[in-house]
Amino acid sequence: MIIGIDTGGTFTDFFWLDPAGEGNLRVLKEPSTPGEPSRAILNGLGRIEQRFETIVHGTTVATNAVLERKGARVTLLTTRGFEDLIEIGRQTRRDIYDLNVDRPDPMVSRARRIGIRERLDKRGEILEPLEITEEQVSTLKEQNPESVAVCYLFSYINPEHEKKTRELLSEAGLETYWSLSSEVIPEYREYERFSTTVINAHVTPVMDRYLGNLEQHLEADHLRVMQSNGGSMEAGTARRQAVQTLLSGPAGGVVAAQTVAQQCGLENVISFDMGGTSTDVSFLPGRITTTDEATIDDLPVKLPMINIHTVGAGGGSIAFRDQASVLQVGPESAGADPGPVCYDQGGSRLTVTDANLLTGRLVESAIFGDAIRLNKEKTAHQADQFSREFGIGREELAESILAVANARMERAIRVISVEQGYDPGTATLIAFGGAGPLHGCAIAEALGIGQVLVPMHAGVFSAFGLLWADVVRDRTRTVIRRTPDIDWEELEGLLLEIQAEVERDILAQGIAAEAVRFEWILDMRYKAQSYELSIPWQPEMIEAFHRRHEERYTFRHDDRPVEVVNLQVRGIGSVAKPDLPAHEGTQQEISLEHHPKQTGYYQGARITTPVIERSELVPGATGEGPFVVAEQTSTTFVPPDWQLRVNEYGHLMLRQGR
Repeated sequence: MIIGIDTGGTFTDFFWLDPAGEGNLRVLKEPSTPGEPSRAILNGLGRIEQRFETIVHGTTVATNAVLERKGARVTLLTTRGFEDLIEIGRQTRRDIYDLNVDRPDPMVSRARRIGIRERLDKRGEILEPLEITEEQVSTLKEQNPESVAVCYLFSYINPEHEKKTRELLSEAGLETYWSLSSEVIPEYREYERFSTTVINAHVTPVMDRYLGNLEQHLEADHLRVMQSNGGSMEAGTARRQAVQTLLSGPAGGVVAAQTVAQQCGLENVISFDMGGTSTDVSFLPGRITTTDEATIDDLPVKLPMINIHTVGAGGGSIAFRDQASVLQVGPESAGADPGPVCYDQGGSRLTVTDANLLTGRLVESAIFGDAIRLNKEKTAHQADQFSREFGIGREELAESILAVANARMERAIRVISVEQGYDPGTATLIAFGGAGPLHGCAIAEALGIGQVLVPMHAGVFSAFGLLWADVVRDRTRTVIRRTPDIDWEELEGLLLEIQAEVERDILAQGIAAEAVRFEWILDMRYKAQSYELSIPWQPEMIEAFHRRHEERYTFRHDDRPVEVVNLQVRGIGSVAKPDLPAHEGTQQEISLEHHPKQTGYYQGARITTPVIERSELVPGATGEGPFVVAEQTSTTFVPPDWQLRVNEYGHLMLRQGR
């Protein structure tokens, strides 16, 4: 008995297997409660009235704590003379031509950064012994930090001083949460290591309280939390290393997309998750790709994370007129409260969801989250007022809002495809989330993508992915070895040491030893380069690096020395997953004339859009747009000149052309 629960900005989604219903999949959407996220979870579980052995949870608690700066009160202890490192950062600029670019404020104010007398050299040998003065102990107690981050130079080689600092201050009576950089991220590059550790210190107390409260009220044997790397971990681990959960929510959707891609025999897919507040996209070239160069609110987080790009464009994104009288959409969102105008919950500003309703893409009689009825009349009145500011009609305004939102999402997909050497035209777009299937075909047209897949239960697809998330642990160790002096047997021995540590972590979470497999990865670069490429362990590592460098950057330097910078070991503990059987079907045309119809607006002209329930579409069914496919958790818009076919797994396959 396992259930996936994904908390979003507008709705909290539930996805589970009902054994009493002969293995039927069940879904539920519950309005989110942003002020107290656990309340929506408990409300939903109360409605389900079923006990689960395991709950896998995708949460935005850590993400929101960073974005809103509502995490713990942190004090930073660092090597004397490096107190300003987290503020100075690196010389790279987000926009090199912007003379007025704003940098994010550091997570810790200058007054809360304390320089400690200590120093290690690059080999981890002690140059200056650790010394914490009585005055510094008194200052720490006066500051009364909720969490302390300890970040010393070269502690990734020798963690002795960091561990001794925690020991001494704990003995002195300082009761707090501790985040040691040597435990959070034992890698070189001090700025990224310090930033990641400080973020962990900022969010860990918040996540600890949240998960602790949740565990107290849940009737479940196990609570697992989705990680940013696409795997899950026990709640106890997440409560200590909350930085691992920064992409907890969108990670579930990417896992689900890769699961369906494998199921349907698709090699390249683009995961397109459009929810109420944002859109998350990821390119999957036959596998889930990760990066350790992620940022959140322009702050670096150097941990393995799924390569996801997020933009503030969702169903609840608010349309507005900027200072230049140009129509803009997002990133501000109406959220769950008050929500879009059509929810009739007090919202007064038009959103993307309102535009979809006005153009006939949403079903006017739909009930969102089993409770929200759409009010088109109120939406139309608000649109009339707003459209007069631009001197255009209501429907033209609505289409313009959709076009602006689509342009932002199109750019996001180019970031994770074209800018990383992938051709989006070779991929299938997997559109999901509450709003993804409404926009999937338009996004595909703009990018030259020939096929769109709308999966079963698209509106709760991220929660679906949680059920497929294995228990995953990543460990990294910095080594820095250079050709021709690399001893590959030595590296193999070090990888085996790291693997043993990873295996202990996974077995401690209740996974059987025979269910665990490992992946070895080396971070490699040419001498004098600043960034690395991650290369899976294989017989010819140097040649594999040359090939990947050429694929990514179009050139290679066979005569230049190559460096191995980091050793990575990923342990994957397989968990039991639901079975999704295929069902044979015979091709049959969908009869649309007997279904209810509503007036729509498409590319400047009025159209009639029949509405068909997705439950009526069986494998083998085909149809030509325009029409709308309605279901409990989302709506799919099939435009004119697009064809739909239902495959053997019940997924909708959309192609342009007749």
